Amino acid sequence: MILSLETATAAGSVALHHQGELVATLTEANDYSHAERLAPMIDQLLREQGIATHQLEAVAVSAGPGSYTGLRIGVSTAKGLCYALDIPLLAVNTLEAMLGGMAQRYPGKWLCPMIDARRMEVYCLLADDHGRIVGPPAPRIIDEHSFAATLAEHQIVFFGSGAAKCRAVITSPQALFVEGVHPTAEQVGYLAWQKYLQQDFADTAYFEPEYLKPWMATKAKTS
Repeated sequence: MILSLETATAAGSVALHHQGELVATLTEANDYSHAERLAPMIDQLLREQGIATHQLEAVAVSAGPGSYTGLRIGVSTAKGLCYALDIPLLAVNTLEAMLGGMAQRYPGKWLCPMIDARRMEVYCLLADDHGRIVGPPAPRIIDEHSFAATLAEHQIVFFGSGAAKCRAVITSPQALFVEGVHPTAEQVGYLAWQKYLQQDFADTAYFEPEYLKPWMATKAKTS
């Protein structure tokens, strides 16, 4: 049994998978309440399914990119469970996890998951119509020239929290924007199972979230 955690964006979730099949999942409010809700959600999910913590074989976590605070909460929680239970940690790239469900909904299309990084910047990757990642996860500032060469030859489906603000800038008729898509622990769990089979474990002691760009603290505004 693998427990998966997703806290990279506003809507967090937890899920249980058995040999790659979804057992159950819970999703929290879309309000970045991970610090308050993540531990109770894990407890609720395990209790409702009658699963004791010693039955867990691994903990998977959405590794980023995404919210700095959300990622730290998810990763620290996953690490704590792995240490306490002496089980492996599985780290799944958030953008790669997002590809799974959309590939089934839009077969034969190029896919570009996007996570909002403020202003006109997003974290994104690009996958071709065979699901191969041709543009690795990276921060990207979006303008009218973004993806122009690819859009000249292929339709691209843009989705995720960063996609909506790009609609007014990327105006190619080949660009399709899908709203309401966010990463989930269910998606993380599917990729985590493959990593588990390959024993592709993260180093519990030294693993850090995939921020993709340096974290910068800002001072609160004073009146």
